[in-house]
Amino acid sequence: MAKEKVTLTLDADQLGELRDLAGARSLSAAVDKAVAAHLQRWRHLAAVDEWLVELERQHGPIPAETLEWAAQVVDQWAAGKSKASKGRRTG
Repeated sequence: MAKEKVTLTLDADQLGELRDLAGARSLSAAVDKAVAAHLQRWRHLAAVDEWLVELERQHGPIPAETLEWAAQVVDQWAAGKSKASKGRRTG
């Protein structure tokens, strides 16, 4: 895999925390892994969007109450995931 050198501007507090957590490990490697994870998330979201477009094409518009229910499920999942993540960091 080819590597390219870039200059980034990062939030000072987040960079400090990243340096603390990375320790002696490579800061570049940590940022590269974070970018890869974020790109994977974007790819997944794009695939979900494409799937929803296909469902609407086949079955018509998704009812508003179904979208609201799905949003609540995602919000509950995200809240639970956030709490679990915080527990791992402090525990």
